Amino acid sequence: MKTILVTGGSGFLGSHLCARLLKDGNKVICVDNNYTGRMCNIEDLLDNPNFKFILHDICNPLEVSEKLDQIYNLACPASPPAYQGKHSVETTKTCVLGALNMLELARRNNAVILQSSTSEVYGEPLVHPQVENYRGNVNPNGIRACYDEGKRCAESLFCDYYRHFGVEVKIIRIFNTYGPNMNPDDGRVVSNFVCQALQGKDITIYGSGDQTRSFCYVDDLIEAMVRMMNSEKGFIGPVNTGNPNETSVKKFAELVLQKIGGPSKIVHKELPADDPTVRQPDISLARQKLNWSPQVSLDEGLDKTIAYFKKQLKL
Repeated sequence: MKTILVTGGSGFLGSHLCARLLKDGNKVICVDNNYTGRMCNIEDLLDNPNFKFILHDICNPLEVSEKLDQIYNLACPASPPAYQGKHSVETTKTCVLGALNMLELARRNNAVILQSSTSEVYGEPLVHPQVENYRGNVNPNGIRACYDEGKRCAESLFCDYYRHFGVEVKIIRIFNTYGPNMNPDDGRVVSNFVCQALQGKDITIYGSGDQTRSFCYVDDLIEAMVRMMNSEKGFIGPVNTGNPNETSVKKFAELVLQKIGGPSKIVHKELPADDPTVRQPDISLARQKLNWSPQVSLDEGLDKTIAYFKKQLKL
């Protein structure tokens, strides 16, 4: 049995990861300040004797009594309304100070630590699909920079701790992921479209809708994450983790309307600054090193997600 700490553990991805790690027979310590995480995401885990929750902001150093084998660093607001508004400074602090604190914790415990980075490190990409050796095209002064540049800085810190202190690190770059436990108000494409349609509201598309995304179901993403953590020593990444099947935002909205029905129609609003026009991961490295590729189709995953939001919205 391994003792594994998960930061951001009550969030969307973190809660799924905690459940998976418990299922695999591990002891799990979940750390979250619940800024965007929600206790309802982990309420089914609280009675498990191998699960422990700590309310803590990783911008501050953390001490735990247990000897840690692995750390998954998932803590950071990932929804645009959270990091583009008044909490942009907190987002940068979580990315940078949080990474430093977790790297120091890993160093003291001689633990393997995984950083959940993001496709946003590629910015508005000039290479398509995006490969790991592409260095990106990020606006360092834009409204998304706190998240984009924060994650880029975190990757730099992880590599430096590997080079200079011998900390065993792993880095994945997560592309658009969706599924149960998403917050209905998190402002991301899937939750926005599904919740709007379920409530009979118009679906809001920013820009023309021709911009593309690649949607990966959460179970597939968690599988990639676990495989990366347990990959061969010395393989640190970064590795793209996402679904390589690209679709336009407009086509995705039409699919949601087709599945849910009702009076909703598509309306267009102005595209926010620095919103990327394309997103598609090249997952050749994940296939080669992790023997991983997504298994859940968008059709199947969307059905499960719609069913979840129906319960959340009490419909």
